[in-house]
Amino acid sequence: MSDYGFGGEHDHEPDRGDTHGRHHRPGDERTFAALPPAPGSAFARTWWGRAWLKALEDTALDGQQLKQGRRQARAGAVGAVSVRPGRITAVVKDRDGSSYRSDVLLQELSESDWDRLLDLAVESAGHIAALLDHEMPPHLVEDAAAAGLELLPGIGDLDPECGCEAWDHCPHTTALCYQVARLLDEDPFVLLLMRGRGERALVDALQERSAARAATATAPSTQQSAEDVSAKGVSAEEAFAARDILPPLPAPPALPSVPGEPPSLDTETEPAPGLDPAALEFLAADAAARAHRLLAEALAPGHERPRPEPVLTPAQDAVRMAATGAPPSWVEAQLAEGAGRRRTDLGPATRAWRFGGAAALSVLDEEWTPGHEALARAKSVLSEAWETAERPVLRQSGAARWTVVGADAQLRVGEDGRWWPFRKERGSWVPAGPADQDPAAALASLAAREG
Repeated sequence: MSDYGFGGEHDHEPDRGDTHGRHHRPGDERTFAALPPAPGSAFARTWWGRAWLKALEDTALDGQQLKQGRRQARAGAVGAVSVRPGRITAVVKDRDGSSYRSDVLLQELSESDWDRLLDLAVESAGHIAALLDHEMPPHLVEDAAAAGLELLPGIGDLDPECGCEAWDHCPHTTALCYQVARLLDEDPFVLLLMRGRGERALVDALQERSAARAATATAPSTQQSAEDVSAKGVSAEEAFAARDILPPLPAPPALPSVPGEPPSLDTETEPAPGLDPAALEFLAADAAARAHRLLAEALAPGHERPRPEPVLTPAQDAVRMAATGAPPSWVEAQLAEGAGRRRTDLGPATRAWRFGGAAALSVLDEEWTPGHEALARAKSVLSEAWETAERPVLRQSGAARWTVVGADAQLRVGEDGRWWPFRKERGSWVPAGPADQDPAAALASLAAREG
């Protein structure tokens, strides 16, 4: 027992071996290093970890033994945990320094039970995907129970054996069970190993059965043509869920160099009343451009962590299409109406969109009122942005706007603290550049554009 790092008069218990008398392959045993103390934290966060502890707590007859075992587990008294089919083992150390080998036995599933369980698992790609993601799919457990197979232990299923010679769960076997609940939280394959199958063997068996199932599904029968089978196919969701155990999927499509061309609706047939072919062509081109951009983002590295795009109002989306699609004049008039703007007001709005999307449009249209702290912070940033000799004379001309005295230039601060440059054109303030955290840099970009 010195491998567990504990010494003492009780740490020389002989290995009891496999009480079920079955032959297990090398690798059907896993050893987990001793876990650090866990003061104040829950032993089980997952539903299957809590089910494991419920089986323990419903089985143990002495509540005091449970409490003492929890305390020992929290204190880090459980050594390295060995998990193999039908048994978990660890050395548990008492406060007086003595150590005991403790075992908890769990009945293995028979070969025929495993055959039925594997058949249930491959019936759903979701079951396979959850297992490969180290989660215990509840529907698999429910389906197995309906078929007479119990994956999770119940009352009386956790059979204790301990060197302290207690006949029921003692603090040592209880501490071991609480520690194993922490292991189960991270990896439900620990439970499946106790039931008789290691992770590698289980994944290999799932892969073999899934491949056989796929071959059977795609082989045309005498009553069914190959075309019928091909037409039915397999849903993309199922194929990607089982991607780690099925044959390799084809490579993702390459990104086209440009978006697809929209169809031409200029035909000899008169359109139905209320339909504008030019507007429909414009919308189709906009959809193609957006699809091209989304595909480019999906194929880019780190695509699994995209920043969610804000949901646009119809008015904002009309400005977006006008800013990005170069619409014909008659379509632009409809977009202006959809944006709730006069035709002459659409230009500044589209310019704002090109500089900063919905955020820039909001700064153009709305003047928010900063609170006391936000206003003080904005004034502090302005005062520190320039050296004394270079600082322009600014006059606060709104709740969140500062105009440069003697120049047709203005700075506006958004609710996110960024500064936007504006300039006066024909008596109206219009966006003049992208935002910057530094008001001096924002104003300098305006001067550079004018130059």
